[in-house]
Amino acid sequence: MAITDWPVDERPREKLLQRGAAALADAELLAIFLRTGVKGKSAVDLARELLAEHGGLSALMAASQERFCRSRGLGDAKYVQLQAVVEMSRRYLAEDLRQRPVFASAASTRQFLLAQLRQEVREVFAVLYLDNQHGLLVYEPLFYGTIDGAAVYPREIARRALELHAAALIVAHNHPSGVAEPSDADVRITKRIREALALLDIRLLDHCVVAGPEVISLAERGLF
Repeated sequence: MAITDWPVDERPREKLLQRGAAALADAELLAIFLRTGVKGKSAVDLARELLAEHGGLSALMAASQERFCRSRGLGDAKYVQLQAVVEMSRRYLAEDLRQRPVFASAASTRQFLLAQLRQEVREVFAVLYLDNQHGLLVYEPLFYGTIDGAAVYPREIARRALELHAAALIVAHNHPSGVAEPSDADVRITKRIREALALLDIRLLDHCVVAGPEVISLAERGLF
């Protein structure tokens, strides 16, 4: 049955207008993005098929261009559109952090870090450099590694903080394994970074670990 034949309050677009985007399931949101289905399948049916094929919305959005375009009903144009949506989301979250202190918007900070690091297949160590009011100056990935880890250099983090005239910072990295629990190595490097920054009177506010849908705060755990 075509979506146009559905009851009005069950159609994804009308449902979004009436109840808001949060009321829609992943397949319904994806169906709005797809706009049309394929022969014999509505946009919602196709969306459900794609989510099952890729293992969920997160995996679909993180798929390479080649993998994405192999799926029925998708192609280069849809890949470009999806990447634009993802990047707009990242920039929106970054702008939100620049407009108010990060600790006044902890949820936004976590969402931003998830958007930046959740899909990375290798380990990435990044830094949020903050001003005197703890607003975001710059977000920068600094170190890259394999799935086993990244080499992190506290002096490089401190040097960049001085260049940006940062008053404080938050460091973050991902665990591609999907296990968010901080390791002993994570705790050790956090202490080294804190000590290096303390010599410059720059505060390390937190170290966040991103894995899957989770963001773990070492500061909240009392680990440094």
